[in-house]
Amino acid sequence: MIDAAPPGPQCAGLPATCGASGHDDCCTSLVVPGGAYFRGYDVAGDGNGGTTEAPATVSAFELDKFEVTVGRYRAFVAAGAGTQAHPPAAGAGAHAAIPNSGWDPTWNAQLPADRDAQLAALACNSTLEPLATWTDAPGANENRPVTCLSWYDAMAFCAWDGGFVPSEAEWNFAAAGGDEQRAYPWSSPPGDLTIDPAHASYADADGRCMADGQPTCTPADLRPVGSAPAGDGRWGHADLAGNAAEWTLDALRSKYITPCTDCADLSAIDLRVERGGAAVTFATSARTGARIPRAAARRESVIGVRCARDVSGGSHRNSDI
Repeated sequence: MIDAAPPGPQCAGLPATCGASGHDDCCTSLVVPGGAYFRGYDVAGDGNGGTTEAPATVSAFELDKFEVTVGRYRAFVAAGAGTQAHPPAAGAGAHAAIPNSGWDPTWNAQLPADRDAQLAALACNSTLEPLATWTDAPGANENRPVTCLSWYDAMAFCAWDGGFVPSEAEWNFAAAGGDEQRAYPWSSPPGDLTIDPAHASYADADGRCMADGQPTCTPADLRPVGSAPAGDGRWGHADLAGNAAEWTLDALRSKYITPCTDCADLSAIDLRVERGGAAVTFATSARTGARIPRAAARRESVIGVRCARDVSGGSHRNSDI
């Protein structure tokens, strides 16, 4: 059993290769100030904007600027973490404001048995999941989002990294620009529906991946994190739409919890909420109100995670924005 890491990202010795410049710290974490908004709603409407029936309030928190990269996850694997032999400690990765949100030891069996199984899982299925970014040895994908993560893998990583998987309410708040209720994370004005490869990696109406200019979907469509700064959100977070879809803490039921103050749906059901769309999904899935159910144990080559953290009072890493 390994203990949760001390507060702060475990990036010692990792090169700063992320962001538009390629020199940003991949572990940058930015403050989201918190506030009130409507969950699953954006001001553009047109059938995809949701409703104002689910008000929510979230407290200030930190959210990693970037999706977790292959390089960051490699450090996790090298530390021997995230397997049945070395699972998180009970309660690790808990959200301070959400009771019983940390690691449950009954989940240990959902982790890969050992390192060999972990490496095989990170490859997904090379035939069915051709966009997997993991390589067993360091290579060209170190600053691309790590994918093929189950929800349990995501929970274990964020706990090890001194953080937690963001609640759906927190993730949605950051993507929507809080009370601006943006249609896309970059939308200015908030109802602007402009989307193109300069803003996000997504698929067009014919299913063609847009990021690398070629119609076939390949690992190149999962771009280095932060390399499309036109798509950054209100508080500077990159790739909240497209690229890799991201796990959130919550189980998914048909209706949001209301009222919601720092809430999360911790129902003991298999479906968890994935947010943000991906390189292979349509623009509508990148809208800030879109939510997709996924089985917690499912692995896909376009599903990853970004971690959240308690506000550190100034110890979070700054970015080059």
